[in-house]
Amino acid sequence: MNKIGVITIIDYSNYGNRLQNYATQEVLKSLGYEVETIRNNSYKKQKIKEIKDKFERVRSMQLNDLVRKVLHKFRYKLFKSNIEKKTRLLHEMKVKNFIKFTNENIYETSYEISPGNIPFDINELYSAFIVGSDQVWNPNFRMGSCIDFLTFAPKNKRIAYSASFGIAELPQEYIHNYSFWLSEMPCISVREDAGAKIVKELTGKDVDVLVDPTLMLTKEQWLLISKTAIHKPNKPYLLTYFLGGICPENKEKIYSIARDKNLEVVNLEDLEDEVRYVADPAEFLDYINSSAIVFTDSFHGTVFSILFEKPFVVFDRIDNIQSMSSRIDTLLSKFKLDSRKWENVKNTDDIFNIDFSHVPEILEFERKKAIDYLKNALEVKDEK
Repeated sequence: MNKIGVITIIDYSNYGNRLQNYATQEVLKSLGYEVETIRNNSYKKQKIKEIKDKFERVRSMQLNDLVRKVLHKFRYKLFKSNIEKKTRLLHEMKVKNFIKFTNENIYETSYEISPGNIPFDINELYSAFIVGSDQVWNPNFRMGSCIDFLTFAPKNKRIAYSASFGIAELPQEYIHNYSFWLSEMPCISVREDAGAKIVKELTGKDVDVLVDPTLMLTKEQWLLISKTAIHKPNKPYLLTYFLGGICPENKEKIYSIARDKNLEVVNLEDLEDEVRYVADPAEFLDYINSSAIVFTDSFHGTVFSILFEKPFVVFDRIDNIQSMSSRIDTLLSKFKLDSRKWENVKNTDDIFNIDFSHVPEILEFERKKAIDYLKNALEVKDEK
């Protein structure tokens, strides 16, 4: 038996999620394993809440305080209904495109698991189980599911690969379970320095901090699965990819830069830019690779800007309830690119000038570190 079962978030509307899932699969396949992503329905209730929250953000962006006060009650209800319907239809179209990408590129199981529904023979099907990457241990997303700590598997088959908490501090109510579940996992690696600190505090273990699996594949490997974005401009363009929205002040600065440089603006993940909002992950890769510059608050938006050597600027996410910046901070620090944070930009003319010459050496080191970790965890023997 030479098969690995992967447990991760399965989100058919998030680019980073689908691409890290693909990357994890490909990295494990390169070590000689057959790989299946085990479908896990522990995430569904939280996803429904996120969709509702997205609508509320859209509504708040569409209506400023003054307009809310003067709009007639009936007109407001009609507006709300139309925006809600539009949001739902666009999301359904996006999900359809993401599922098509997944079916073409990621092997998923035909069955689902949940804490109360684990196939009795699951441990006979796989030689090991790997949880990661993405924010599988973020209680705000996963609600502290035991599935994400592989408690259904024998201890010797539990491996965490570049798993992320996504937050710098664990809420008190999760500490007991997390401490117990992590202490029973023999092989742990995390994606951020803050995650290593949490594991140390909970278990006393020092664990490896590894790069996100998306960084394990080369630009050339990513371009093999990319496809030309249907609605990509014919002229040079500035790309924005914000998961938490853009405040008016920063939006005006971005558009001012675009005007000064004669760049069209393409907004991914923006419901107002409908044809780009529904782009699939293969098009997402092309949008970044073909852009003149990227403005983002996204971890994976930053990752692919680095891989494709695109000028980029990172903003703090404006809708953070709990800080999720540790993952981007670790990434920028690791690749010596802290100057790309918006607050560190001194002159907007400089943002198009970026030196990536030191990055390949860092990537080579980090990729070897991750492969060595996986070989050790999986007990892979190098051929003589």
